[in-house]
Amino acid sequence: MPETPSRIYDPLRRKMVADTPEERVRQWFIGQLGQIAQVPEWLMMSEVQMTFGQKTWRADILVYSRDAKPLAVVECKRPDVKIDAAVAEQALRYHAVQNVKFIFLTNGTSTYIYRKEDAGFTPLGHFPTYQEMNTECPL
Repeated sequence: MPETPSRIYDPLRRKMVADTPEERVRQWFIGQLGQIAQVPEWLMMSEVQMTFGQKTWRADILVYSRDAKPLAVVECKRPDVKIDAAVAEQALRYHAVQNVKFIFLTNGTSTYIYRKEDAGFTPLGHFPTYQEMNTECPL
């Protein structure tokens, strides 16, 4: 008899999903956004589908402003995947569609946070709170 794959609960999708290394990172980061940044759960979505060019993509997590506009995109990778230029390019594609003010890149071991400035995205030296994200970038 085939083995049943393990499952993990995604509170944003409100359902059980396949328990993969990337999914564990996504669920951990949803917790970080809630605990550290104080992002209300109802202002986050996971696995958000969007089209860029002719291709369909899925953002791991989108954070929305109080008026329901995209505020931040999170790109999650498995812990063994290096956060490099290709990962950043993927998040920038999501930005091109969603026009976010913050980009988070994480593999659960390393996390990089960027804020949109006039000249592009610059590294942020701390994990911003939801209040900071909304205050620094009124939408």
